[in-house]
Amino acid sequence: MIAPLPTIYSLSYAELQAWCAEREIRKFRAEQIFRWVYQRRARSFAEMTDIPESLREQLSQEFVFFQSEIESHQIASDRTEKLLLKYRDGEFVECVLMREPKRNTICISTQVGCAMGCVFCASGLAGLTRNLTTAEIVEQIARMVHLQDDDEQLTNVVVMGIGEPLANLPNLLPALDRLHEPIGWNMGTRRVTVSTVGLPEKIRQLANAGKRYSLAVSLHAPNDQLRNEIVPVNKNIGIKSILDAADDFFDITGRRVTFEYVLLAGKNDSIAHARELAQLLRGRQALVNLIPMNAISQLSIHGSTQETAREFVHILEQSGITATIRKRKGADIDAACGQLRLPHVHQQELHTLEKTN
Repeated sequence: MIAPLPTIYSLSYAELQAWCAEREIRKFRAEQIFRWVYQRRARSFAEMTDIPESLREQLSQEFVFFQSEIESHQIASDRTEKLLLKYRDGEFVECVLMREPKRNTICISTQVGCAMGCVFCASGLAGLTRNLTTAEIVEQIARMVHLQDDDEQLTNVVVMGIGEPLANLPNLLPALDRLHEPIGWNMGTRRVTVSTVGLPEKIRQLANAGKRYSLAVSLHAPNDQLRNEIVPVNKNIGIKSILDAADDFFDITGRRVTFEYVLLAGKNDSIAHARELAQLLRGRQALVNLIPMNAISQLSIHGSTQETAREFVHILEQSGITATIRKRKGADIDAACGQLRLPHVHQQELHTLEKTN
């Protein structure tokens, strides 16, 4: 059986230069190709009209552009766009483009499924299948870039899609490096935010990577007893360990840490919870980002009201904690992380069950 061709996004600039050198292709061609792929948003090698036809043919014989297929493409009334991508092994991931007047932000995934088990999230309902490769992560970014109009530019990347990003650092960090190539997407590290459920040693590893990324810790509770219920992996970690690692991240990078807090009705949204959270974070250079929960039909838990969210913010601010409420994007499509993928996963499980019976 013939192995499928790799994607052109599997090559970094240095690797593309090496590919050219091995074939005795003149060095400047690597830069031309790289610019076409990243800056000029080429979708095929045939578009690279200032590159010799023989080289374009050679590229097409050794690489494809995309190794994924677009299974679903949803567009919300606010122009938020969400893709469900299907990879060669039949697995699915999601990525999102969110537009605002002066910024275009994309949200990308790092794993197929998730092992963290957060009670409000659709991503982990079917468990963890595998890590995404570097090329699969880069390809998501490229897909989002190609959704933009010619006069639009990508300004921000949040690694907050399906999966636990820090559990896949060996593949994630090289993918993020691709963002910063001067002859590529040329994005500064400060425009990239990496989210985590709170893996202390991985937080320190990210801090020591030499890049000034922003860190967002998915906290969701002000004490271990409650967090153990909302984020089950906390039983093996503990809030203190997470805060210690977040403090180290700030000391190493100088970047303020954001603490994400999904407000769940009757669960973690009381005045007492707000005061306890304020006490927990007092004295830290921190931002609390309160997140309205997207409704998920498979879950019985619900998000808090806007009035509750505003009161929560007020209590935090009175205590000297900077807090915001995340603006909801794509509310009229399957905007919740993992929500678009889940029906396809269940369909796969049904087919597998039918085959075994």
